[in-house]
Amino acid sequence: MSRLLAAITLPLSIALTILVTIICSVPIIVAGLIKLLVPIPAVWRSISVFCNFMMYCWCEGLALLLHLNPWLKWDVEGLEGLNKKNWYLLISNHHSWADIVVLCVLFRKHIPMNKYFLKQQLAWVPFIGLACWALDMPFMRRYSRSYLIRHPERRGKDVETTRRSCEKFRAHPTTIVNFVEGSRFTEAKKHETRSPYDNLLPPKAAGIAMALNVLGSQFDKLLNVTLCYPENNTKPFYDMLSGRLTRIVVRINLVPVGEELHGDYVNDKNFKRGFQRWLNGLWEEKDRQLTDIMRDKER
Repeated sequence: MSRLLAAITLPLSIALTILVTIICSVPIIVAGLIKLLVPIPAVWRSISVFCNFMMYCWCEGLALLLHLNPWLKWDVEGLEGLNKKNWYLLISNHHSWADIVVLCVLFRKHIPMNKYFLKQQLAWVPFIGLACWALDMPFMRRYSRSYLIRHPERRGKDVETTRRSCEKFRAHPTTIVNFVEGSRFTEAKKHETRSPYDNLLPPKAAGIAMALNVLGSQFDKLLNVTLCYPENNTKPFYDMLSGRLTRIVVRINLVPVGEELHGDYVNDKNFKRGFQRWLNGLWEEKDRQLTDIMRDKER
């Protein structure tokens, strides 16, 4: 793609994305305010169905925008056997803002609407923050180790937020999405966290352990998703908006949710260690998978 075409495409894509977001988020925000003012369970359930429908419309709008890029190719494996009537816990590596768009667009017709674990800062993003609040998405506040030493009463707050949010998801089939690395991957963060992986940050287990504990019997499968942009690895979101994104690779692995994954992550140290080992094992395999995808690109 020429630089001139990319320069034209970028502002147009941004404008259309903002327009689609506003059109879909305003009804969600209004519905959320009604839910707040009318504390009747039957009303809440109806509003939740409406909000999920509007989120689906947002995903369709994003899918249409991606479809306008004639150079974009999808390389997807593992969509077979998914069902919109089931509950899923979806974990994924996190490389870029593009990841959220990819997950929403790819899974919109295969599983229930995605509900993301979000950073607290996103609550203040215009339209998006309020819409995510109305959709009952949990906002997670991350504290540094030094802060928790000074304020021990804050320890475990994210776990409690997870528990309350998961309780709300019992009423309707839901897909809970957790980027378990807690942050987008960069080489700087890789060195800062002393990551043992080549392509990933160390996974954090507390959020998904709590989700499995609260909704364990309702989760039909855990979806272990690997995302990669082998030809646009440096800045995939920018390339997505400017029409330069050429290939999206997605690998989906359905992991059974056995009884050994249900337990008290907060108070049971043996369970906590075992759960973290299990998650580390998934991450080791994911790291090898990403290396293979990038190696195939070079052939």
